[in-house]
Amino acid sequence: MTALLYILIVLIWGTTWYPLKLQIGEVHAFVSVFYRFAMAGLLMLPVLLILRRIQPTKAIDHAWFALQGACLFCFNFVCFYLAAPFMPSGLLSVIFSLAIFFNTFNNRLFWGVRPDSNIYLGAALGVIGLLLLFWPEISSATASASLLTGIGLGVLGTLFFSLGNMISIRHSKHGIEPLTSVAYGMNYGALVLLVVILISGIPFSWDSRPQYSLSLIYLAIGGSIIAFNTYLVLLNRIGASKAAYTTVMFPVVALLISWLFEDYHWNALNLSGLACVLLGNVVALGLFKKSRA
Repeated sequence: MTALLYILIVLIWGTTWYPLKLQIGEVHAFVSVFYRFAMAGLLMLPVLLILRRIQPTKAIDHAWFALQGACLFCFNFVCFYLAAPFMPSGLLSVIFSLAIFFNTFNNRLFWGVRPDSNIYLGAALGVIGLLLLFWPEISSATASASLLTGIGLGVLGTLFFSLGNMISIRHSKHGIEPLTSVAYGMNYGALVLLVVILISGIPFSWDSRPQYSLSLIYLAIGGSIIAFNTYLVLLNRIGASKAAYTTVMFPVVALLISWLFEDYHWNALNLSGLACVLLGNVVALGLFKKSRA
């Protein structure tokens, strides 16, 4: 079951980078992210209420839901939407793969969990592999102010993602299931965005391109409702550090999408990178230890 959850997350999130690029254009990033999570939250919460799958919660839980929504379903994505115009999508996904380091550090900081040694080796192999996979983009990018801004936004967005993961662990310790926390969190995240948009005077607009609407629907339902619920279930099963390794693996899927639709070319360098990522994945999940046992 754990392997199926892992594969599902990698496949879904790996196919969201290309639709995310299609969101960039006429609509402000804050507004596009608001559309995404307002749609996801308003679809998910009423259905769960009707099916009686929402758990009873306390007022303090809703304060945590709001904080999780701000981290996981608001500022995390705002940072990446704002960073997207400054760099290739492959490089952006490499930055997001830093989540495994943020989760390992934050898990130790907030919950006192010592990471297994295989996490460090697996993460090192994964990052080396990703650097090899995307080395042409990295080596050709000039260290301009816009590029550095994009990198900073990507790192900040990854930090918000990790903090949202830590709050999810808090929910798990209090017996709150991901369905409940995600349903409330998405709505709170959309509400935070709405307040920011109204206060800052950002205009609401709409992109008339069919690809904008279709990508928004996919990101709201597939990339948000399905993927986040699956990811948080996985996080509760195997821990934050190992769950975050999905963020190292799904750039491989994003790379395959680029090969199919963006004329990406394979060579010895990026094939070596792919091998490193796959090997790091096996090491980080402790599969070698299990096979020896």
